[in-house]
Amino acid sequence: MASQIRTETAIIGAGIVGLSCALRLAEAGHDVTMIDPAAPGSGASYGNASSISPHAIGPVGSPAVLKNLPNLLFNRESPLSIRLPYLPLLAPWLLRFTAQCLPQAYERNLRAMAELQTQSKAAWYDLAERAPLRDLFIERGVLYAYANQAAFSAAQKDVALRRSYGIEQNVLTPTEVKELEPNLPACAGAVHHAGSIHLSDPGLATQRLAIAATERGARLLTARVDGLVREKDGVRLHAQDTVIHARRVIIAAGAHSAALARQAGDRIPLVAHRGYHVEFDMEELPISRPVHRTHLGYYMTPLEGRLRAAGTVELASNEAPPSQHRFDQIERGTRETFPGLPPVSRRWMGLRPALPDSLPVIGPSSGGADVIYAFGHGHVGMTLGPITAQLIMGLIQGNTEPEVLRHFRPTRF
Repeated sequence: MASQIRTETAIIGAGIVGLSCALRLAEAGHDVTMIDPAAPGSGASYGNASSISPHAIGPVGSPAVLKNLPNLLFNRESPLSIRLPYLPLLAPWLLRFTAQCLPQAYERNLRAMAELQTQSKAAWYDLAERAPLRDLFIERGVLYAYANQAAFSAAQKDVALRRSYGIEQNVLTPTEVKELEPNLPACAGAVHHAGSIHLSDPGLATQRLAIAATERGARLLTARVDGLVREKDGVRLHAQDTVIHARRVIIAAGAHSAALARQAGDRIPLVAHRGYHVEFDMEELPISRPVHRTHLGYYMTPLEGRLRAAGTVELASNEAPPSQHRFDQIERGTRETFPGLPPVSRRWMGLRPALPDSLPVIGPSSGGADVIYAFGHGHVGMTLGPITAQLIMGLIQGNTEPEVLRHFRPTRF
């Protein structure tokens, strides 16, 4: 016989978004139950590039990407690629993505993302006042290094765009890059996003968030939710051998959110961007801040006792095995950047929830606020977790105006 749990708010998913929501709600006196089949923060919230990047306002889909889309998708060495056997399955999403690359859609999506990103850093500092995270912040910015003059010159348009949104950044000469990061290979120039920060250990950050939430009364149930049913007095969730009765449900299950949203009445075109990382354990790290050598398509980030190279986008089935070619590609580029690295210490592949317009779904379901969505953050979930939690908290308390969430409604598709 299934056990029964009653709670005011059930949060499906214990990644950075779900944990941030849980902490805020529990702190405000709400009865909260988090539900996740894995340890808190062990998915994409663990395996990312560990960068809190308010400069990342550009959607994945853009006119430039559209122009080069065939080469990006079908070149195995591209940072954005697709496994051909899954092309028929992913074709509907790709058609939507293509439409979002058109200039008018791109500009609309960029403005919407900028609205969130300009608040993201302050939200992280606010979160660090509520959980012991401040000592994990490394405030040295993020460096984008360009291999040749053509790429560096082309980047100046993005520099001007970010500047128009007040994003802190510095354009560096090759000499200035060498002074900042002497172990980097020669480049044509770089952009230093001085306002961005990174965490010395993203896994430790989510562990501390989980502890802070439970210390304030939130409960954690290790189970997978596979059923969601609306009832007169709330929502009933089925999680293996447990039934959870909740007044409201927040779906923050990352790449696994679409199936639950469908049960709540919304068909949301969510796919997983399969991301990869490799790590090299080492006492002395070759860089002091995240570096994005743009032609490689991924970040290299100094973490506590290790260098992590993380990123790229692979489109395939969620259940497909990791690509050894992708691991090898990241390792090869990292070794070319820093010769003499030790053997790879660990490899990881995870799922980043992605929507065609690169914007998350934040706010009530089309059927009402008994089901609230907080997923689909793509490549900037780590950055946007705390600000998303602030918006969800405001929605529950009646302080978030619906107009603020207009770009993130589930009905936009």
